[in-house]
Amino acid sequence: MAGWKQRLSELGIALPEVAAPVAAYVPALRTGSHVYTSGQLPLVDGKLQVTGKVGDQVTPEQAKEQARICGLNALAAVDSVVGLDSVARIVKVVGFVASAEGFTGQPAVINGVSELLAEVFGDAGEHARSAVGVAELPLGAPVEVEMIVEVE
Repeated sequence: MAGWKQRLSELGIALPEVAAPVAAYVPALRTGSHVYTSGQLPLVDGKLQVTGKVGDQVTPEQAKEQARICGLNALAAVDSVVGLDSVARIVKVVGFVASAEGFTGQPAVINGVSELLAEVFGDAGEHARSAVGVAELPLGAPVEVEMIVEVE
């Protein structure tokens, strides 16, 4: 469906600039009818707004908002490769949550990106998903998200 950028505008959501890679990789890559994003951190203007482990320095609510930012960064990466309006559907989301010992709320944190995708893409935003707790993430980020997107 064309018009995803228009939908973002209607929702009052602006795509950020594509986040610069923090190592040797590209933000997103197309192969065939799919775009794979690299793991996207919740960078805003090149900086993390929140650092630490969820369930300790970072609340689950803060982490959920950070996951939404990761999702926006992933969509910006997709847009930079194929243009957002060529998205047919979101196929898969993988979310990594830097988790304090005993924290098991990773699925609720990654709902931040899943709810964003539903808001923007409706049924085409329904996706398979993994939400994984990890010990550490790059730069001390509380969350990282990657996506696989089918394009027309």
